[in-house]
Amino acid sequence: MLLNLSPMKLNFQMFPEHQTLADPALATPLIVIPGLFGSIANWRHIARQLGETIPTIIIDQRNHGRSPHADSHSYADMVADLQLFCDDHGLQKVHLCGHSMGGKVAMLFTLEHPDRVRQLIVMDIAPLKYHHSHAPFLEQLMQIDLTKLTSRKDADRKLQAAIADDATRLFLLQSLSGSADGYSWRLNLPVLHDYMEQITGFPEVNTSANNEALFVAGALSDYLLAKHHPGILELFPNARFHMVAGAGHWLHAEQPKKVLETIQEFIKDDRK
Repeated sequence: MLLNLSPMKLNFQMFPEHQTLADPALATPLIVIPGLFGSIANWRHIARQLGETIPTIIIDQRNHGRSPHADSHSYADMVADLQLFCDDHGLQKVHLCGHSMGGKVAMLFTLEHPDRVRQLIVMDIAPLKYHHSHAPFLEQLMQIDLTKLTSRKDADRKLQAAIADDATRLFLLQSLSGSADGYSWRLNLPVLHDYMEQITGFPEVNTSANNEALFVAGALSDYLLAKHHPGILELFPNARFHMVAGAGHWLHAEQPKKVLETIQEFIKDDRK
C-alpha cells in the first residue's frame, strides 16, 4: 500500500458548468486526470462535450496548473490528493480517466480503492517503469530567465534550439503564466525534475482490481503496446484494450474526436 503523505486540495473545473459538486442529484461523475505537464486547459474541449452526457470534472494535479505547489511529487502524494478531493466533495464512487502520469494515478487509486471506482480509463500508459526521461524539457524551461522575458513569443524563440517540435513547445508554454510585467511557471519545475525517476516509474503493488477497465493506446505511440497487455491483465483482469488510429502519446490532442467517442462508448456500455 502507498504511504498516505500530506494531501493537497486540488484545483478543478466541472462540466456542465452550471452543475456543482454540491448538487444532491449529481450522478456518478467522471474525473479526468491530466498527465505530466498537463492541466485543465488541455482537456477542457473534450470535457465540455463529455459533460453533455455525464458530469465531468478535470483536476489540476499538484505542481501543475492552478493547484498548489509542494516539495514532493510521488504517486503516493497524487493518490492521496485524489482521495482527499473525493472525500471533500462527498464522491463515494467515480469514473476515472487518466492520461500518462495521470493514468498511473488512476490505476493506483483503483488498486487501493476498487470500491470507489465504477470504471477506469487509462490513456496511453502501462503500469511499468519507462527508461526515457522528460528531465531535459524541464532543464530547458528552468534555463529561461523569466525576469528578462518580454513575451511568450520570446520564450518560444529561446526554446526553439533545444526543442525543435512546435507542438511540444506550444504544449509546454501553456504553463507559462503572466505578461511582460512578470512571468511565472505554473509547473513546479525543480520538484518535477527531482522526482522524474519516480514519475517515469511505477510503485510495486501486490494486489489486483476487478473493476471494468479500458486501456487506450495511440497507434503511433510506444507507451502502451501489446507486449504490455499480460502485465496489465495481472492487475486488472477485466481490462479491455483499444487503439486510436493516427494518434501518438498525446492522443487527446491529436485525435480529440476519436478519444471523445471512445470514452463515451465505454461509459455508455456501463449504462446499458
